[in-house]
Amino acid sequence: MGKAGQALRQVLEDYEISQTQLAEALGLGRSNVNRWVTETRDPTAEVRESAGMKVKELARAVELAEENRGLILRVWHEHHG
Repeated sequence: MGKAGQALRQVLEDYEISQTQLAEALGLGRSNVNRWVTETRDPTAEVRESAGMKVKELARAVELAEENRGLILRVWHEHHG
């Protein structure tokens, strides 16, 4: 896997996405994601494509949460006062 494992690890770190979050989004165990990140095992092509899409979705969710942090906190405080 080499560079792909390193790239996945870097993206997860950059967007503060845990291996567990990615595994849950893919419907897999965290140990599977850990094997890819540590380059112990390569994912199948189908899983690689799915993982890439899920990482992008999770990264976008993180970006949106950051962009709307103030609004999210304000709404939460209004409802949980």
